[in-house]
Amino acid sequence: MASELPDELRKLAWFQDGLLTGRQAVAGGLSREAVKWRLGTRQWQRMQTGVYAVFSGPPDRRAILWAAVLRAGPGAMLSYHTAAELAGLTDRPSPVVHVTLPVDRAVKPIPGVVLHRSGRAAQALHPVLAPPRTRIEETVLDLAGTAATLDDAYGWITRALGRRLTTQALLDDAMAQRPRVRWRADLATAMSADWAGVHSSLEHRYLPDAERPHALPRGTRQARARQGGRSQYRDVLYEEYAAAVELDGRAAHLGVLPGLPGARHDP
Repeated sequence: MASELPDELRKLAWFQDGLLTGRQAVAGGLSREAVKWRLGTRQWQRMQTGVYAVFSGPPDRRAILWAAVLRAGPGAMLSYHTAAELAGLTDRPSPVVHVTLPVDRAVKPIPGVVLHRSGRAAQALHPVLAPPRTRIEETVLDLAGTAATLDDAYGWITRALGRRLTTQALLDDAMAQRPRVRWRADLATAMSADWAGVHSSLEHRYLPDAERPHALPRGTRQARARQGGRSQYRDVLYEEYAAAVELDGRAAHLGVLPGLPGARHDP
C-alpha cells in the first residue's frame, strides 16, 4: 500500500499514478524481500517486468501507459498514436502502446508495446508533461510520416490545427529541425499563409480543387460568427455575398453550431 511507503517513495508512486519500478523501490528504502512480500500478499501487482502497481485494484489507462514507459527505461516516452491520445488528437485509445526510445538504447520486446527509436528523442520529449511523451508537433509529424496516403498525412496536421493543439508556425519549426520528413514539400503547404484556418483534409482540398479553378473570391477560413447570441465557426465564409460553405459538418469542429448565411463577425 502506498500509505505504508517511505515518504519520498510514496510521493514518487503518486506522481507515477501508483507505479514503481523494482529499482526505485530498493533505492527508496525497501528491501527486495519487502517488494516480494508485497507482491506475494497481493498488496502490489506486477504491471510489466520490474514494474509494479502499489495497489491491488484494476489499473486505469494512465497506469498502463506509465508501466510501458517505466519498463522501457531511461529516455523512453509515449509517442505516435498513444501521445496523440493523451493530447486529444485522437478520440480513442490505441490498441497497442507506442513508446519512443533514444536511438542508442537497446530494449527487449515488451508485450503490448510498439517500440520506436529516434535520434531526436531528447528534442522530441515534452519538457513537463507526465507520463513522458512527445511534443504535439513531433507527434503530428510522426503520424503524418507513417500515414498511408498524403491525404491522411494532411489529416493529422489539419486535425491538430482544427483542435487548436498547435499552430502552423510551431509545426513548421518542428519540421525544419528534422533532417528527413516524408512529403516535406507537400506538407509545407499546410504551414503557409494560404492554408491558415484550414482544419481538415476536405478543407485542404477545397482551395485548389474548387475555389481557385472556379475563380471564386477568397473566402475567410474558420470565420468566427454570431447567431442567436452564440459563437460559431464557418469553414469558409464569403461575407460579401452572405454565403458560407460547410465542408465537414459539426462532428469535425468542436463547438460548432448549426446555421448558415447572414452571420456577422465578432468585433
